[in-house]
Amino acid sequence: MKERFIQTPNLPKGGVSLVVCDGRINNEIEDNIKKLGIRIIKTNRQSSLYEAVSYHPDIQFHHLGDNKIVIAPNIDDKFYYALEQEGFEIIIGKKYINSKYPEDVPYNVARIGNFAVLNIKYTDEILLDELIKRNVKLIDVKQGYAKCSICIVSENAIITSDRGIHKKAILNSIHSLLINPGHIELFELNYGFIGGCSGFISKDVLSFYGRIESHPDFYAISQFLNKFEKKYQNLSKGNLIDYGTLIPLKEYSIM
Repeated sequence: MKERFIQTPNLPKGGVSLVVCDGRINNEIEDNIKKLGIRIIKTNRQSSLYEAVSYHPDIQFHHLGDNKIVIAPNIDDKFYYALEQEGFEIIIGKKYINSKYPEDVPYNVARIGNFAVLNIKYTDEILLDELIKRNVKLIDVKQGYAKCSICIVSENAIITSDRGIHKKAILNSIHSLLINPGHIELFELNYGFIGGCSGFISKDVLSFYGRIESHPDFYAISQFLNKFEKKYQNLSKGNLIDYGTLIPLKEYSIM
C-alpha cells in the first residue's frame, strides 16, 4: 500500500504506517505496534537530558505536519538520518536541549488541529516562526511540558491533568477533560503525564503505553473518547508508562 505524510500533526486520517517511539519501549509494545503493520523509528539516548526523558520523542523534535519536522540541533545523526531517509525535510532548531528546565522543553509543543499549546517564552524561535507562518493559533500556558501534559483526542478535544492548560483550552473553545495527576509511570520520577503515554495508530484509534483501565479516571476517559467517536487500544499490559508520546508521522493511502 502507498503511504503519505500525515498532514495534521498527531491526527492521522487513515491507518498509521510510521511512528516515532522512545528507544526504550519494551518488546510487548514493539511487537504489538508491528503487528498492526506500523513501522517504528526509535529515538536514541540524548545524553544532555536527564535519564527519565533522555529518549522522549516529544522532547527531541516537533512535527509541523506533512513532511516538515523541526529538530533540536544536538540530536544524534542516526535519528536525523532515519527521518531524512523517510523523506522528511528537517529544519534545525536554534535551541539546544539540556537537562535543566526549561532547557528541555523548546520543542515540547502540543499541536491540536490549528492550535498550538506551548509556553511561548521557552519555545524555540525557529519552531515559533514556523507555526506563525502556518497561521497556527498560539495558546500560551505556564506549563513548559505542554505536549507531555496533553493527550490529543481530536482537532478540538484534549485530555489533561494540568489545570492551567484545561482552563486555557476551554477559553479557546477546545473541549477538555481534566483528570487526576499521577497514576502513570516515568522511570525514576514520581509520575508521568497522559500525553506522554498516548498517540493515534489510526484515524479513530488512540493507543496507550500500558492499560488505560489502570487509571482511576478510566470511566470518564472512555466516555470522553466515545463522545468524539474514538476507540482506544492498549499496547501492553500493566500500568501506564510515559514514553514521551507515540508520534504518528505517515499513514496508508488508498489512492
